[in-house]
Amino acid sequence: MHGINESLEFHAVRIAVLVMSDTRTLDTDTSGFTLVKRIEAAGHIVADRKIVPDDKAAIRAQVSAWIADPDVDVVITSGGTGLTGRDITPEAITPLFDKVIDGFSVIFHQVSFQSVGLSTLQSRAVAGLASGTFIFCLPGSNGAVKDGWDKVISLQLDSRHKPCNLVELMPRLMEHMEPGH
Repeated sequence: MHGINESLEFHAVRIAVLVMSDTRTLDTDTSGFTLVKRIEAAGHIVADRKIVPDDKAAIRAQVSAWIADPDVDVVITSGGTGLTGRDITPEAITPLFDKVIDGFSVIFHQVSFQSVGLSTLQSRAVAGLASGTFIFCLPGSNGAVKDGWDKVISLQLDSRHKPCNLVELMPRLMEHMEPGH
């Protein structure tokens, strides 16, 4: 059986939200606001929320800071995954990955196809693991953020999701860093 097992204990994770935009502010950023509300409604903790310009160095610096922060378990980004010249989120973030979570892109596109059809091919949504921190890069539209959170990420960040979830892996993510490994 797969899905949420309500008899199990829920474990909140600490999630940082990063929006890439040259034009949005915290007051006008609807996709980041949507993510924050959904994260909180799911019972998780919003560890931080920032907006940075579509600049590779700025994006990489902020994500790197959160990877190094023991109070951040997960980073979710919104924006910059398209095909235009300013869309550089994957180029900024994927070099930080220790491991790529290939299945995320596949599943995100399946879910997105149900909403936007073939337009999903214009997204380069990606996810990975960097020094024990999960990172998910979503497109910047409200629809993509809702699809990505509601139908993919939220389920894998729910410790009650069976047969498995990402939360149960968290204690073992840095095993290679332990003495003797």
